[in-house]
Amino acid sequence: MSHVVFFLVPGVHLLDLAGPAQVFSTAAGFGHPYTLSYVAEQPQVTSAQGLPLAAGPDWPELGPEDLIVVPGWRSDRLADAPAIGTDTLRRLRDHHARGGTVASVCAGAEALGRAGLLDGRYCTTHHDVQDELALRHPKATVVRDVLFTTDDRVITSAGIASGIDLALHLIAARHGPAAAARTARDMVVYARRNGHEPQSSAMLRHRSHLDDTVHRAQDLIDTGFDRPLPLPDLASAVGVSERTLTRLFTRATGLTPLRYQQTLRLERAEHLISHGSTIDAAARSVGFEDPRMLRRLRARTA
Repeated sequence: MSHVVFFLVPGVHLLDLAGPAQVFSTAAGFGHPYTLSYVAEQPQVTSAQGLPLAAGPDWPELGPEDLIVVPGWRSDRLADAPAIGTDTLRRLRDHHARGGTVASVCAGAEALGRAGLLDGRYCTTHHDVQDELALRHPKATVVRDVLFTTDDRVITSAGIASGIDLALHLIAARHGPAAAARTARDMVVYARRNGHEPQSSAMLRHRSHLDDTVHRAQDLIDTGFDRPLPLPDLASAVGVSERTLTRLFTRATGLTPLRYQQTLRLERAEHLISHGSTIDAAARSVGFEDPRMLRRLRARTA
C-alpha cells in the first residue's frame, strides 16, 4: 500500500492539489494501491480560490514506499509564504531520510527548501519565483523553464497544471508507462509531458490525439517495443481489424504501428549508444535481430 499525503497551507491553489490527487485517485481506481490523506496545521484551510478545505492535524504513519506532496499557494513572494511549523519541516526531512519520496508543486518548493531538502539538489518552481527560490536557497540548483525535476527522491514541479505531469511521471516510474497512459487517458490528458525535455520523447510526441483505440495500441507498443508485436495480435488486443487499426493509427500519429515501434526502438538505441553501447549491442537490446536494420534507420534519420 502506498500512502500519498498532501500537506496543505492557507491559500493553497486548488489545481496544485486537485491535479496530482486526481492522478493518484484514478490510478487507485485501476487497482494500484494508493490511499490519499490530507494534513494541515489547522483543522481547516481556505484555498486561494476561496474554497474551505478540511484537513486533520494528525499525520499517518509512513514508510519508504509512501509519498508526501506539498501543493503550492498564492503568494507574490516566497518570503511572504504562510508559516510552516518546525514539526512539519522535521516530518518532511525524516520521511526522506527513511527512504520516502517528497514532492512539491509550484511554490511548495519553498517548504522543501525550508526543510533543507533542496540543498545540493536540482529543483524547480513556478517561473515567477524561480529567481527568488535560487536566492533563498543558494545550495540548491534551480532549473528554469522545465516542468519538473527529480533528484534523489525529491521531486519539484513548475506550477499549477505541471503537478499532473509530476504525478503521471511517478505512476509511470512505479507501475510502468502503460499504467500512466491508462490513467492519463481516463483523465483525458493525452499530451503527457516529461520533465526536462517537453514533448521530446516519441512516446509523448505522438500522443496528442483523442483516438482511444490508438492510445490502447500505443500502450501495448510502449511497454513491449523491444519484442515482436505482430499486427494481427495488436489489432485483436484492441478489438479492431488489422486494416482498421493501421488506418486509425496512421491518421492519429502519422505513422503505421510498425513505424511507431521502430521509432521507439531507434530512440532507445540512440540513448544506449550515447552512453557507450556498441551499435550491435544496442540493436539486440531494443529487439532488432539484425543490427543492419538499426544502421539503416539511423542513416535514414541522419
